Formats: sequence, structure tokens, C-alpha cells
Amino acid sequence: MAQNVPPDRAQLYREVEQALGLVPEWVKRMPDEVVTGFWSVFYGFDLGETKIPNKYKELIGLAVSGATRCKYCTYFHTEAARLFGATEDEIAEAASMGGLTMMASTFINAEQIDFDQFRKEMQQIVKYVREHR
Repeated sequence: MAQNVPPDRAQLYREVEQALGLVPEWVKRMPDEVVTGFWSVFYGFDLGETKIPNKYKELIGLAVSGATRCKYCTYFHTEAARLFGATEDEIAEAASMGGLTMMASTFINAEQIDFDQFRKEMQQIVKYVREHR
């Protein structure tokens, strides 16, 4: 642990190390005003047990990370997904879903498709699929 760490931050570092086995450099670099809130949300929501199982949260994170092109987040969420039991096929599918969503989003936004029309068509599609499955 770093020297001259304020007591509150030292306690936070103990919590991080207990959960992760070490305090990552990027956590150490976070400003005091940010790190406690970040850790609370990260630990309680991302790593914690919530309504969405951890494996699925990490697969969602992977898809978003691919779309935002963050190599750090992509690596984190891929490894975390594996940690929580995701298979290589599930990881590939999540990455593909992120790519498909970005492709459609880019096209629809570039074409400036009317949102009200899009919404109306989507409601018709959902109704049709429900009635025909």
C-alpha cells in the first residue's frame, strides 16, 4: 500500500484489496472526491448480487465496451464474464450483439429515421410476434 495515504483512503484500499487481492493502479489514481463513490457502486452493483446475474451483467458490459471501443473495459468484462461462468460462445455472442446493435443504431441515426414511426413499427412487430409464436 502507498505511503502517506489518508486514513479514509487506507480503509478503502483495505476493502478493495480484500475483494480483489490488490488495489489496481487506476483505483489509486482516482481523486479522493471520486474513488469512494466509485468503489461503492462498483462493488455493490457490478460485483454484487443484484437482480441480473453477474454473468449477464458482465456480458452486457462486454457488449457496451466493444461499442465504446474501450480496450480496458473490454478486457475487464471479458475476464469477469469468464470468472462468473460465461462460455467462449456466450462471450462471442455478446460481442456480436454489441456489434449488431451499433450497426443498426449507426444506420438508423444516420438516416434520421423518424422516432415516432420507429416506435409505432416496433409496437406492431412486438404485437405480431406475440400473436404468432
